[in-house]
Amino acid sequence: MSLTFSPWQMFLGAGPVVRCVMTLLAAASVVTWTIFIAKTVELVRLRAQLKKSETALEDADTLHLGEEWTRDGAGIAHAMVLAAEAERRRSEDIPADREGIKERIVLHLERLEAAEGRRLMRGTGVLATIGATSPFIGLFGTVWGIMSSFTGIAAAHATSLAVVAPGIAEALLATALGLVAAIPAVVIYNHLARQTAACRACVADLTSLVMRLVSRDLARAALAASGNVVRFMAAAE
Repeated sequence: MSLTFSPWQMFLGAGPVVRCVMTLLAAASVVTWTIFIAKTVELVRLRAQLKKSETALEDADTLHLGEEWTRDGAGIAHAMVLAAEAERRRSEDIPADREGIKERIVLHLERLEAAEGRRLMRGTGVLATIGATSPFIGLFGTVWGIMSSFTGIAAAHATSLAVVAPGIAEALLATALGLVAAIPAVVIYNHLARQTAACRACVADLTSLVMRLVSRDLARAALAASGNVVRFMAAAE
């Protein structure tokens, strides 16, 4: 008579250590797919918001308009514009230092860009850990299960295949679960890394657009100041 073992039956028949390993790997697989769904929704929404903000900054003529048109999103673009405006206000007493103002704004925008990049990568480190450790955790469960099987064989003084096979099958299930947890984690991690890189490129484009508005506003201010000097000299003559 042949016996048929389902994965659930093998799980129930495994020892406590192997069963804990299988439970841990199943939980890791659930975490992997949960992160995948959550990050995918987050990145899709962010890509749409970044594209909308990029269009708004592209169409804006001044930094003030850029702040007004990105106010609804309240995302990284709005934060960048507010940072640029704040630095301009702090530098009102040194209007001639145009290059210094630009440099300070760039430094602030780079910090915001780096912070956004770290936020985008949040959660993906767990996927890397699962992908790297799951095969070894499954292998540990397999080795432990086989050791327990051979110990049982020695205690029973029986060497027939019917005695050995169930314990080895239960132990090998741990390796299978380790691969089931590891392979999707690695694939999903690489996919999210590519999507995150695309979003970071969009954030870098926003930095360039904000700096273009800053440069344009500073040039206008310089021309206005120059025009006032010319009119003053003409009136004096």
